[in-house]
Amino acid sequence: MKNFITNLSTSKAAMVVGIAFITSVIIVTIVDDFLLANFVVPGDTETLASDIEANGRRFGFAVVGYLLVLALDAIIGLALYVVLKPANKNRASLTAVLRLLYAFTLIIALFALAFQIIDVYGYASIKLLGYVFFALHIFVLGYAVFKSGYIPKSLGVLLVVASFTYIVFFVDLHLPETLGILIMLTMAAAELLLSIWLIVKRNRLPEN
Repeated sequence: MKNFITNLSTSKAAMVVGIAFITSVIIVTIVDDFLLANFVVPGDTETLASDIEANGRRFGFAVVGYLLVLALDAIIGLALYVVLKPANKNRASLTAVLRLLYAFTLIIALFALAFQIIDVYGYASIKLLGYVFFALHIFVLGYAVFKSGYIPKSLGVLLVVASFTYIVFFVDLHLPETLGILIMLTMAAAELLLSIWLIVKRNRLPEN
């Protein structure tokens, strides 16, 4: 792992972030829309339980899909460290650590659920902790991007705003459907725009 980070240039790390994020979006879309719909609906534990009971085999495929996504999240965290390190090593480290904590928390939760060590309610509680780490990660990432000096500040602001939208995972706000969709789009757009920017501008990033 240390060699992976050491040997990765900033431009290659930017490409890794972009490709890994876009790939994870594709996998999540396939899992949610074709394998196990509503698997990640915030707070909808009853739907999760019924999905597992009715679709045991598809649930297994869904778990594998989400494990791949979480593995990609861990890779993104490490690559972001390389991208942000030239600006500030401490902020880069905190950004990476929070994303890794999110990924490993949900990996543990998925394994525990798949092997019936915990029930869906236990899974929901652990998943909520994971989302706390992820919301903090997005906030710190936004601040690190804003302060970097070589990534547009507007992307940093968008990421910080997106970090606050994760409150929908922690509090049942009874939001209108349209507003809920808008919040989800804000979450996705913030990282997607950063990923696209990193791919396009990767050769202009400062090296360590």
